[in-house]
Amino acid sequence: MDTYSILREFADSWALLAMMAFFIGAILLLFRPGAKQQHIDAANIPFNEEQYKDSSTSNKRSKSNKKLEV
Repeated sequence: MDTYSILREFADSWALLAMMAFFIGAILLLFRPGAKQQHIDAANIPFNEEQYKDSSTSNKRSKSNKKLEV
């Protein structure tokens, strides 16, 4: 067997299985029950006023503190 045939056979079987397992693992990690607060915190990063130290920048933004609530 030449190198192409060996790599092709590997890609058709084990590599496909490994990529599918990685994808399913990433989805399970994303939707695990303990990750809800982390996702809420990440969604609220654009609305966090603490990262704007310059008063001229913060005055241009609206004063309402919008937060994503679930």
